[in-house]
Amino acid sequence: MSERAVQANAEIPERLRILGVFAHPDDETFCAGGTLAKYVAAGAEAKVISFTRGDAGQIRDADLATRRTLGQVREQELRQACTLLWVKSVECLDYDDGRLKDDNRSELVGRVVEAIRSFRPDIVLTFGEDGAYGHPDHVAISQVTTEAFGMSGDLAEFPEQIASGLPPHAPTKLFHSQFPHNRMLLMDRLVRWLVGQETHFHGSTDFVQGLALFAGESVTMGFSSDHIQVAWYPPRFYIIEQGEPETNLYLILSGWADVVQEEADGSLNKVAERGPGDFIGEIGFAHHQPRNANVISRDSVTCLVLSPGEPTAFAGRGAGARFAFSAEEDINDGPSEAGATCIDVSDYVTQKFAAIAAHRTQYRLPLDLFPDEILKEMLGKEYIIRVFPSIDLASEL
Repeated sequence: MSERAVQANAEIPERLRILGVFAHPDDETFCAGGTLAKYVAAGAEAKVISFTRGDAGQIRDADLATRRTLGQVREQELRQACTLLWVKSVECLDYDDGRLKDDNRSELVGRVVEAIRSFRPDIVLTFGEDGAYGHPDHVAISQVTTEAFGMSGDLAEFPEQIASGLPPHAPTKLFHSQFPHNRMLLMDRLVRWLVGQETHFHGSTDFVQGLALFAGESVTMGFSSDHIQVAWYPPRFYIIEQGEPETNLYLILSGWADVVQEEADGSLNKVAERGPGDFIGEIGFAHHQPRNANVISRDSVTCLVLSPGEPTAFAGRGAGARFAFSAEEDINDGPSEAGATCIDVSDYVTQKFAAIAAHRTQYRLPLDLFPDEILKEMLGKEYIIRVFPSIDLASEL
């Protein structure tokens, strides 16, 4: 580190420069989309590098890409997302998606060193050591970038770059993006929103697809703690039984169900029907009251089911049933991470969500999926670990 310290910059840049180094298109937005937008808006200059074109990713809209064209399409999605985040400089490399941990480590480090010496950032930002959720590509890029940070100011490292006209450059700060687990329940926020509507909410096909994707991704990234599953119910199945405790929130993805109240004499009275785009169970959940009606599948019904915890195999049904979890157990405290700095990006969640939606092959999200208050609760804070030196990024501007 002493040699690195010797290679101080000859000139201090006029404005802060931030270099984000990631593995795939969309990493930039989930890791630091709000932070990048916030600091660019305050006058910083930012650059994003993705080491792969994401060609091993999902294809969630067959009209947009095939397996052969996915890498090209995702690179364009990356550039569009960065435009929405006001990041003007973007570089998308073409290493194999899913195989970064097996690539030549020295070559990968050299590419990051080259990027640092070329862009000359003050701050380098990448994944944490855990790769957000253990993704091998993310872990590899964290290791490679951290190693390159310690080499880029050293004359002895990658001398061929120096010979070609790239002088050494030692950034002053290295940060790792963190995803501390948030105990917030998305289902709780959805219920508050739904019961606040003047009329019964009915979601469009885009809403149904968007919520299903976003809910699953939110759990993976630690934005929420819901247990998410897609459940299938055959015809004439009791999805909800009248009188049983409120536990789950359901969104019908396909099929139709009848809402039927059972009278004191045992007779059944149909009061409503629900189909694709309709929620069921929100009223009881909102008021912590037993279910006031049965919900019975008319034909085959598929639902997105949000629960406060994973149901046990021995959970019973009916008014006297006991469940292994309860909605009232949601503590709703925020995430925490020892040594982490929280960046408040609540003023930039609109840009961040739009940037997520720009990665359309991965996330078919309508821009009006949620009201702003839900977006701010889920996406309004980003977390970083100070790797070098131990000062807050928030004090930079």
